[in-house]
Amino acid sequence: MAEVWRSVFVAALLICASMLDPAEAVGGAKSRPRPQRRPPKKPKVEPTDAPPLAQNVDLQRMMGTWFLLITASKCSYLINHGTKVEPTVMTLARSSDHTLSVSTKTRHNHQCWEILQVYNILPTPGRLMLKGTRAELNTDIIGETDYNYAIMYYQKRGKITMKLYGRSVDNLPEPMLTKFEQLAEKQNMGLAYLFPFPTYSHCGDVDKDHVINCVPTC
Repeated sequence: MAEVWRSVFVAALLICASMLDPAEAVGGAKSRPRPQRRPPKKPKVEPTDAPPLAQNVDLQRMMGTWFLLITASKCSYLINHGTKVEPTVMTLARSSDHTLSVSTKTRHNHQCWEILQVYNILPTPGRLMLKGTRAELNTDIIGETDYNYAIMYYQKRGKITMKLYGRSVDNLPEPMLTKFEQLAEKQNMGLAYLFPFPTYSHCGDVDKDHVINCVPTC
């Protein structure tokens, strides 16, 4: 029994890491720090354009179910496993005047998992924040939407991941796909960094043992 729960715990950590820190590799080993004989070099940061100005989004019209259609990211996990992504659905609900309750359901090892998060509503319309364990690990979230489709920018430590959500899994209109591709290109993410998600076989009810609360830990 202990081995079973250890496996479940490890799986939960993998799911949480892949959902919450899109700019980091999942399961990568960390190397030991080198002896500090010289002043450390500044880390190389890939140039990225700033995300667009926030749209004045009516959050009440954003509540409900959204299906993840495409992700644009330089996340090493997606680059290595982008052909194996699972159908993913996000549900938004207003939990208070200042927060949104976010439920994301997806599969891992052929089992459905539900990841629960809280997005903080910022004073600037259309801007949200997912708090990390430290201020520098916060994820800024900016959205633009016509309320049928939504493009979400997730920015953390200078790196941006974009996600295109739809209210349904019907055929994605060509103009919306083109718009998403063009916006991703502005963030230095061409077609090689676009990862379509399955639009079928989404998770329904999830066993309570597969519900996890996630906050960024990296």
